[in-house]
Amino acid sequence: MIRKHGLGLKAATITPPGKGDVGSPNRILREEIGAEVILRTGRRIPGVRPIAGVFSPISVVRMAVEDAYGAKEWREGEDGSPNEVAYRTEKITRRVCRAVAEYAFQRAQYTGARVFGGPKYTVSPVYEGMFKEELDAAAGRYPDVRYEPQLIDATLALFLATTGDPLVIPSLNRDGDLLSDMVLQMFGSIAGSESMVITLGEGERIACVMAEAPHGTAPTLEGRNVANPMAMILAAAGLLAHIGDKKADLVSRAIYEATLEAVYDGIRTADLGGTAKTDEFTNEVIRRITSKLEVWSALS
Repeated sequence: MIRKHGLGLKAATITPPGKGDVGSPNRILREEIGAEVILRTGRRIPGVRPIAGVFSPISVVRMAVEDAYGAKEWREGEDGSPNEVAYRTEKITRRVCRAVAEYAFQRAQYTGARVFGGPKYTVSPVYEGMFKEELDAAAGRYPDVRYEPQLIDATLALFLATTGDPLVIPSLNRDGDLLSDMVLQMFGSIAGSESMVITLGEGERIACVMAEAPHGTAPTLEGRNVANPMAMILAAAGLLAHIGDKKADLVSRAIYEATLEAVYDGIRTADLGGTAKTDEFTNEVIRRITSKLEVWSALS
């Protein structure tokens, strides 16, 4: 259905821990829809002071498939012995490298950001070098976008001090997974933004979008009514924005505004320093959305 309609909304899932099980549901879904790109944007949450004084948005554009995820793994040697060796084979394709590079520059052009960062191609000139080649090629196609390539370790060190312009950081799958969690937490909470899984189609334009929360499940919070629902609420808003319908755009804006205004007014879950329960925050957002849509309808 996601492939048919080009849209999907996904809740957090659990990866079965047992050997020989189905593996990561995230990986399976991304492969099934032909996803290439994941976009996660850390943005200022009104009323919440970000770490290190970072206020401008930081978008992490990472590979949705390949790299460390889905790699073949095995061990050789006597189990538990000092000579036992673990192996893993990873791969990236030029198609996915090109899609991530292209979307990173599209995103930077649209938001007025600069493309900052990249892979550690000096250590891995063949594997990670392929991704660097595609980033350099995309830079040539978008000469109006500022491009500041950095090795991934330098990126981690430098972007904390980059508080001016918004950034777009292109990355490999594993690097981006780690980096996006850190970026979102810098702005207050990993639940403070949505995650968009994207398939590019003809003309390198978005053909399919699956919206989700950037975080996984939290078994320790199950049944306690204390988890922050912001990410799933914002995921719905992000998905509506991709429908291409004026009414959907209006509802999307209402959801974004209502969610962030609720936080600004002090209605926050514990991760943002508040006392609101999950249902209390959600109900307040619903109330504000309803109010906004009623008022906008009257004014129009």
